[in-house]
Amino acid sequence: MAKRKAMKKRAKRVVKKSTRKLAKKGARKAASKRSTTRRPQRAARSRRAAAPSVRLGVITHTELASADPQATQVWCERVLGWKFGDAVSTPTGPYHMWRFENGTGGGIRGNNPPEMPGSIPYCEVADIRATYSKALAAGATEMFPPEQLPGGMGWIAIVAIPGGVPMGFWAQK
Repeated sequence: MAKRKAMKKRAKRVVKKSTRKLAKKGARKAASKRSTTRRPQRAARSRRAAAPSVRLGVITHTELASADPQATQVWCERVLGWKFGDAVSTPTGPYHMWRFENGTGGGIRGNNPPEMPGSIPYCEVADIRATYSKALAAGATEMFPPEQLPGGMGWIAIVAIPGGVPMGFWAQK
């Protein structure tokens, strides 16, 4: 009987010990889970706060100058699946715009002879006038000086960079 009592006592201690171990392990797991779920949220918040409001140097708009803007639009819809909004009326004719989910896009307009059909990438900049001046000072040739777009759509300018490639700039102000 004494042997049985000793075995029961020992079994109780083992159960108590393993119960305590499980409780500690559960607490560590819960703490670990809490800390891993919090870390990404904090990191996400700090990334959002650190993201610049201007995407400096990123090509955010591409303009296609076409001899037949309507045909170019139809082709882009059929082949590339681009979705266009209503054309915007401009002094030189309709401007057909598309937009992608990532915030970039572009427009199609008629080319203005002697301009040849082609495309112009527009990089986003913080200060249109300062960037335009810097581009000219670095060897670019003036094509289209800074001008405000209608409807509060920002400002654009175009230069020909060394090698004759047209490069546009866009800024909110």
